Amino acid sequence: MNAVIEQMLKDYPTDNLYERKNAMKEVMQEIVLCGLSRAGFFKKAAFYGGTALRIFYGLDRFSEDLDFSLEVADPDFDLKDYFPALKKEVRSYGLNVTISEKEKTKDSDIRSAFLKGNTKEHLILFFDDEQLASSVNHNEAIKIKFEVDVNPPMYATFEHKYRLLPVPYEVNLYDMPSLFAGKLHAVICRAWQSRTKGRDLYDYIFYLSRKTPVNEKHLHQRLIDSGFMTESNPWSLDELKRILCERFDSIDYEQAKKDVEPFIRDTSALDVWSAEFFKQITEGLSMI
Repeated sequence: MNAVIEQMLKDYPTDNLYERKNAMKEVMQEIVLCGLSRAGFFKKAAFYGGTALRIFYGLDRFSEDLDFSLEVADPDFDLKDYFPALKKEVRSYGLNVTISEKEKTKDSDIRSAFLKGNTKEHLILFFDDEQLASSVNHNEAIKIKFEVDVNPPMYATFEHKYRLLPVPYEVNLYDMPSLFAGKLHAVICRAWQSRTKGRDLYDYIFYLSRKTPVNEKHLHQRLIDSGFMTESNPWSLDELKRILCERFDSIDYEQAKKDVEPFIRDTSALDVWSAEFFKQITEGLSMI
């Protein structure tokens, strides 16, 4: 096993195959972040979303994807420009992966790419356990998706943070109030349909438990850009709370719990989930 990977794995529980797969994915996510940083990606882009919240702010749930946003809109931004440096970085740790851009099927401001490798091969690399790897289908792939919004909503605010492993590197990312704005937009506007994304609700609790104020201008712009409201609609903290409480009355909480359970260790934290619970904690919401 690579010595740096071995050091990084010490931060993760690895008692069973599920935990080992998650640990492997999270270490690979950080290697990808490091590679993008060293390729100059964060001179134009910022990290946001659930994985940013986990790595830099302590969110205690697994998050699958890497989400990024340009600081300034650029419809000509080409994610493939960073592939050679990124591939060189991840392969320097022994990872046998391919990196490819997802072909767009419709006009979109999101550029998507996938880093893929063989799950069995990488379990052996990370844990040196042939018996464990033998329980995995030889065709199973480990996949890390990363996306870049090339036409982001205005008024996000940013900060720079550093990580020491796999080597010291710097990341530009949304600050907590701007991350919270993105999560509130998801809670309000995400098309959950029949499958409520309980991870949105779990993260909502995380922000409130840390008394995080929401970046009001960024949230307002997100809601306008997505067509949820217009400039002429009423807008205030009380109006935001009303919108959220209306949303909370419409949620299937049993379905929401099922969505988030695979991503957390302590599922008893979900026992109190109900419309009344979410509406009551929303009284503590604040803006900046």
